Amino acid sequence: MQDDIPTLRRILARDHTIAVVGLSAEWHRPSFFAAKYLQEHGYRIVPVNPRYPEILGEKSYPRLEDIPFPIDMVDVFRKVEEIPAVARSAVAIGARSFWQQLGLMSEEADHIATEAGMDSIWDRCVKIEHARLFGGLNWAGVNTQVISAHRPKQG
Repeated sequence: MQDDIPTLRRILARDHTIAVVGLSAEWHRPSFFAAKYLQEHGYRIVPVNPRYPEILGEKSYPRLEDIPFPIDMVDVFRKVEEIPAVARSAVAIGARSFWQQLGLMSEEADHIATEAGMDSIWDRCVKIEHARLFGGLNWAGVNTQVISAHRPKQG
C-alpha cells in the first residue's frame, strides 16, 4: 500500500479518468457524494454499475472490461470479498492505480495490483484525500470560517 503524501498527490494529479466500481445513483450514498465532488473538481467519472444506465450524466458500464476508452484509476466501493476480482479487471484494462475506499482493505487485491505495477491505495477516501491535499475541505459546508474550539451557545 502506498499512502505517503507525495504518492497520493502524484496519483491525484495524474489520474483524471476514474472508473468508480459500485457507484450508486442515490445522492445520499458515499460513492455518489465522492464521485460528484471529484467530477466537480475536473475529474471524469466513469460509473461501473449494471443497475443504472447513467449516473452523474455519464454512461454507466456493467463491468470495467466494457469501458471502450482508457481508465487511469479504478476506485472501488464493493464488498471486500469482491475486490480481488475487481483488481484483476483493473489490471486487465491497464489502469494506472487501484484505490480501495475508506474501510476497504483487501491485501489480495493490493498484491494483484502492485504485482502488475499499479499504484495501490486502500482504506482511504479519494474525496477526502483530494480535499486534504488540494484544498477542497470547504466543499459542501465543511468550512465554517470559524476557528475556535468553543461551540456557540444553543438558544
